[in-house]
Amino acid sequence: MATHIIKSVLAGFTIGIGSIMYLRTGGVAGAVLFAFGLIVIVHYGWNLFTGQAGFSTRPGFLALVLGFNIVGCWMASLLVAKGMNPIVETRLATGWADVLLRSAGCGFIMTASVRWAREDKWLPLLFGVPVFILCGFPHCIADVVYYLSCPTGFLREHAGEIVRVYALTVAGNFIGCNLYRVENLGKKSETA
Repeated sequence: MATHIIKSVLAGFTIGIGSIMYLRTGGVAGAVLFAFGLIVIVHYGWNLFTGQAGFSTRPGFLALVLGFNIVGCWMASLLVAKGMNPIVETRLATGWADVLLRSAGCGFIMTASVRWAREDKWLPLLFGVPVFILCGFPHCIADVVYYLSCPTGFLREHAGEIVRVYALTVAGNFIGCNLYRVENLGKKSETA
């Protein structure tokens, strides 16, 4: 259990570093540099929610990973100067269906990238991360840093909205991470 907690905190912290890089650099360069976080996580076998959600069937494990990824992101967010960023403004201005669908896109890209990396095909990790970032697809772990980098007063004032959008992001990421399982269901029904 302690190992999973440490691996989850480290993964969250690493995605936090990638998020900070994107906040500071932006654009294509920031999106590509963000990929460093996912490459490190997959290389070391750390537990990232969007790297595990498409593979694990244990809800308790996924909840633990998500919770401790958030702790790691919180730690990374302490390194960021507080200020508004356009990512948060966009997230909060987006309708619930759009948040869910865009988050599913991120989850799909993440699972595909991690699956290929597990087969020693690392280029999808390098390209998958910039693709979801530049498409504006929310990532439930990176978004923690984006939210926590906002001024405290803003967080208090918009807490309900943030929780709603964040819950939709987690759900959408989970759905997207598991889209490949739909194909497997079709294969099972063909053999039945």
